[in-house]
Amino acid sequence: MNNSELPKYFKFDKDEIWFEEFEVEKKTMKITYKLNKILSYCTSKYQEIALIDTNAFGPCLVLDGIMQSTTKDGFIYNEMITHIPMLTHKKPKRALVIGGGDCGAVRELSKYRELDSIDMVELDEVVTRECIKFLPEISGGENFDSRVNFKFGDGVEYVKNVSQKYDVISIDSPDPESYAKDLFGEEFYRNVKKSLNDDGVMVCQSESPMLHMDIINNTREILKDNFNIVRTYVAFVPSYPGGLWSFTIASDVYDPLNLDQNRLPDTTRYITREIAKSCFNLPNFINNLK
Repeated sequence: MNNSELPKYFKFDKDEIWFEEFEVEKKTMKITYKLNKILSYCTSKYQEIALIDTNAFGPCLVLDGIMQSTTKDGFIYNEMITHIPMLTHKKPKRALVIGGGDCGAVRELSKYRELDSIDMVELDEVVTRECIKFLPEISGGENFDSRVNFKFGDGVEYVKNVSQKYDVISIDSPDPESYAKDLFGEEFYRNVKKSLNDDGVMVCQSESPMLHMDIINNTREILKDNFNIVRTYVAFVPSYPGGLWSFTIASDVYDPLNLDQNRLPDTTRYITREIAKSCFNLPNFINNLK
């Protein structure tokens, strides 16, 4: 592919290649990454998909010009969106990931031998195919746990129509733009609850506390209308705008403040038993949300 055929977020300066990412919603800032090379670029029926090798963060996944996952720090996000709900539920047997096309979340869930099945509903099969090929450090390549079941389709429709129930649901969604907007809506969260067992636990990524407090607040309010227990926790993900990232967890039965950190696998790279507890110790500007 000629340079002229690539999207404008790729910049060519003499012998150097740069990738420019604009902060999604307000476009008030941009982050620029120097590239070693473009590993892959293609378009699916849903989006532009680029796999890039950056100087600072190694191989990365980019969707529609927005950084999604990096080899250097992607494990932080994937660990936090999976281990916290797993440790919160007392006896999880069935887990569901909505989104998570880079396969990092299902890899983390595979560390729990007590799970009987791990389903992943990803809208865009091309994303998963490309990540298996070009991001083996995150996806694990083609060697998936036998309990992992790929279901390529719309996660919104899946939870609306699915008959089986889950103990843990992790919503690993992109930013709330275009096709992903419905993954932040009230109807979707109501259907997520219907897809859970009575003591089920769900978690979603709820964006940056530094840049998107409105999304965090709206997510919390919707979940409070549907669940008895709702809590937000945070982690530092350097490649995400603002650095500090939030997750919101909900259940009718289990309070994550009482999670069993002793069940944490010993193969994690970011989360520790102490972090599993301390990630709920929030700064005042988040605690002061309504």
